Amino acid sequence: MSVKIKKILSKKKPRKGLLKSLKKTGGRGRSGRITVRHKGGGVKRRYRLIDFAQKKLIPAKVESIEYDPNRTCYIALLKYEDGSHAYILAPHEIKVGDEIVYNEKTALSIGNRMKLKNIPIGTFVHNVELEPGKGGKIARAAGNSCQILGQENKYTLLKMPSTETRKILSECFASIGEPSNPQHRFKKTTNAGRTRLKGIRPTVRGSAMSPYAHPHGGGEGRSPIGLKHPKTPWGKPALGVKTRNKKKWTNRLIIQRRKKKKKKK
Repeated sequence: MSVKIKKILSKKKPRKGLLKSLKKTGGRGRSGRITVRHKGGGVKRRYRLIDFAQKKLIPAKVESIEYDPNRTCYIALLKYEDGSHAYILAPHEIKVGDEIVYNEKTALSIGNRMKLKNIPIGTFVHNVELEPGKGGKIARAAGNSCQILGQENKYTLLKMPSTETRKILSECFASIGEPSNPQHRFKKTTNAGRTRLKGIRPTVRGSAMSPYAHPHGGGEGRSPIGLKHPKTPWGKPALGVKTRNKKKWTNRLIIQRRKKKKKKK
């Protein structure tokens, strides 16, 4: 059994003004039909309003580091000089009492946020914007980070967590460091109950179903799928099929596609 050590977390309740109720859907759309399978149940939780953009150009101090049930990394409660509060993604190795600065150009210290064009080559960043002023979209999960490889005209070259290399506008903001809780990837789900508490319902193999329920279903005993290629329950090709649109406008910003990991024999 694997358990996360949470010594860095503050023993205080989340700030009420930064909480929002979460309504469960059970995987059903507005028509009442299941559109996403294997969802339902789970522990009740409230959403923490995270400031992914951090638009206040005034220094802030870390008041507490808290657990967020909605994401893999921890969150930090900031108190700005004007007295307001906000939650951000807590960078790895940040401590209570540390100061965080948001500006076009600032000191290269963990948690500070500035424009990509002002960050030195080789630096690891997280919570990176895709469009200026729209808030961070990339590298927000525990232990994920992008590496700055260089500057090219109005673009910055970034190596993504997936190993893909792409261009992003240099006017976009990014936070220094990587999100906290990098040991999350070593955590193991040891029993079925833990999975149900996350709101994940049992997943059944298509080959174990009836023929009317899945293209892989039917047959006597342990039957093969009986098809040239695997299919989804709705008859579309599955496993290893490229789904990205060949005419997508961002294709010109991708310099090198991600490298697939080789399977160990």
